[in-house]
Amino acid sequence: MSQNLLMIEDDVRLADMVREYLGQSGFVVHHATDGSKGLTAVQSAVPDLVILDLMLPDMDGLEVCRRIRALPGALGQIPVLMLTAKGDPMDRIIGLEIGADDYLPKPFEPRVLLARIRAVLRRRVDGAAQPGNQLRFGSLEIDRDARTVHVGPQACDLTSYQFDLLVALAERAGRVLTRDQIMEAVRGRELDAFDRSIDVHMGRIRAAIEVDAKSPKRILTVRGVGYVFARQQE
Repeated sequence: MSQNLLMIEDDVRLADMVREYLGQSGFVVHHATDGSKGLTAVQSAVPDLVILDLMLPDMDGLEVCRRIRALPGALGQIPVLMLTAKGDPMDRIIGLEIGADDYLPKPFEPRVLLARIRAVLRRRVDGAAQPGNQLRFGSLEIDRDARTVHVGPQACDLTSYQFDLLVALAERAGRVLTRDQIMEAVRGRELDAFDRSIDVHMGRIRAAIEVDAKSPKRILTVRGVGYVFARQQE
C-alpha cells in the first residue's frame, strides 16, 4: 500500500523533483505551496508524514509545526521532517524543540531524504508493533499499544520519535545508556559529531514527564556518558 506524504514547500521545482523521485519508491506526495494550504491539507488528506520547509511565504515552518502539534488526536502526532537552511544549527534545534521528528539541511540528496523518511516511518511502525502492555513507574504510565504517556491523569505531549526514545529508556530502567546506544535502540540515524538533537529531545521529554524539568527525577544525566531512566519514581 502506498504511503501518503505531504510536502509543504514554496519551491515548485523542488517539490516536483521530490514527488517524482519518491514516487519511484511507492510514495504518493501531495504538495502545498504555503503554510496555510499545508495546514488545510494536513486535516483533509491526513498524510503519513509531512515534509516541511522552514522558509514559507506566509508563515515560517516553525509556526506550521507548532500548529500541527496543536491539532487534536492523531493529527497532532503526524511525523514532521523539517527542511532547514544549511549550516544553521539553531533552526534545527528550535525545530526539534517545538516537535519536529527529524530535520534535513538544504540542499540535500534525494536518496538521503528517502532514507530519513523511511527511518521516521519505521520508528512509528516498530513502536506500534511492540508487545502490548504498559510500563508504569509511580504516576508515570507509558502505553506502548496506544502510544500514549500519562503522568497521573495528565496526558503528555510527545512526538512519535520522543515517545520511542522514552520507551527505549524506560525498558532499560536503571541502565546507563550512551547517546549512541539510545539512537541504536530506536533505529534512528547516526548523529553528527556535534549534533545536539538527542539532548534537545531529552529536554522535551523531561518537560513533558517531570515535575520540574530543571531538577529531573525520572531521566537523569550521567555526565560524560549519557542518560539513565530511574527505576524508583514517585
